[in-house]
Amino acid sequence: MIVPRAEHTLSRSDIDPDALKVLYRLHDFNYAAYLVGGGVRDLLLSRKPKDFDVGTDAHPYQIKKLFRNCWIIGRRFRLAHVRFGNKTIEVATFRRNVVVEEAAVPDDADADDVPAMPMEGGGAVRHDNTFGTPEEDAFRRDFTINALFYDIATFSIIDYVGGLDDLRSGLVRCIGDPAVRFREDPVRMLRAIAFASRLEFRLDPPIVDAIREHRHLIAEAAPARLIEEYYKILRSGSAERTFRMLAEHALLEPMTPELQARAAHEPLWESLAALDRYRRRFAEMPPQLTNPVLLGSLLLPLGLMPRGQAADLDEAEDVEEVRPRGRSWGGPGRRDRRPKPPVLMIGILPIARRDSERLRQLLAIQGRLRDLESSARTKRALIHRGPFEDALTWLDIHGQAAEIVEHWRGFIEALGAQPSGETAGAEGADEGRRRRRRRGGRRRGRRPARGGEN
Repeated sequence: MIVPRAEHTLSRSDIDPDALKVLYRLHDFNYAAYLVGGGVRDLLLSRKPKDFDVGTDAHPYQIKKLFRNCWIIGRRFRLAHVRFGNKTIEVATFRRNVVVEEAAVPDDADADDVPAMPMEGGGAVRHDNTFGTPEEDAFRRDFTINALFYDIATFSIIDYVGGLDDLRSGLVRCIGDPAVRFREDPVRMLRAIAFASRLEFRLDPPIVDAIREHRHLIAEAAPARLIEEYYKILRSGSAERTFRMLAEHALLEPMTPELQARAAHEPLWESLAALDRYRRRFAEMPPQLTNPVLLGSLLLPLGLMPRGQAADLDEAEDVEEVRPRGRSWGGPGRRDRRPKPPVLMIGILPIARRDSERLRQLLAIQGRLRDLESSARTKRALIHRGPFEDALTWLDIHGQAAEIVEHWRGFIEALGAQPSGETAGAEGADEGRRRRRRRGGRRRGRRPARGGEN
């Protein structure tokens, strides 16, 4: 179905200007150029898209010839990333799902982390992609509301799968049989619930049935991919509603049984609600929502932090590190007396050590942030500590101390200094006026070289 411009609400003025540049340049060189996926969905729902993706019939290296600021990524299927400063517009060639005979590959084949299904007689069915038509590209997508295209040539919406009707009725519906699609990629079960929660849509009954039957398969997905999906949910502004729905469908059980078992624990929902309120204060994703802050919002209300994680920050940072002379740091002669924190696991999901350690640190200085009677010198030193910004964000979200947060923001503004994140020890405006004292003592004379005068 093609919906002309007069019959839909999507306007070019709502599309990112850099995405428009990409669309128009492709069109000017006689390639199909469509805005695709979630960007179209969100614009039709009057929401601000997180990103803008482009679909085209141009092949990756044809795209690269059109844009000097283009990089090609991927091995099995190449994508073009057109960069504008810190922003990236992803441009993908239209794809199609290959048939089973084409997709069968040996188990030991060199392949990226792509969804796979077991196949009789060994090997796996990898639903790899090859170039295709716009219609074939639409049918390989997961949900109907994510398969809408906006054609820059005619300003029309192209709908091959009934996505516009599902948008109007508030329905998350699979393209094809949900049981088959979830076996292809079990993470789609999590994504279906996340979309329904964030958009306040309902799940299509066949999706509910397929989740009930196949939810155990999600434990076979890559743990790193699953934890990133958790972080996306926590940053979405609808974390409480999403995790409640995941618990309702028992989808937390195969991934994080600790969370499923504590689904009736009210402090968890209060923590996630506070996180959602903070996120909704910003039109775009605030950089303050780092992984440690998100991690703590999920784990601390349930008491899931391992022992030793709340140790005092100074004690951990003041432990001596010895670097043997004449040997590289990290080599065989390394002697490191700093105790390493235990690796944190949530169910089957490993948490990066740097994130759990930063969480420990930001919690350790909460008391110091609340001590407004400390000297200006002490406060200046604190704002240059690595975990300060994360700690202040935590206090803003969970501390119920708006006046303390305002005090610190005002102190930083008055000081004319910015927290330096990882660059602990950087000097602020006042610090720049202090001159470093040189140690006294007589300067050693130059040692004569061997073989010189006797």
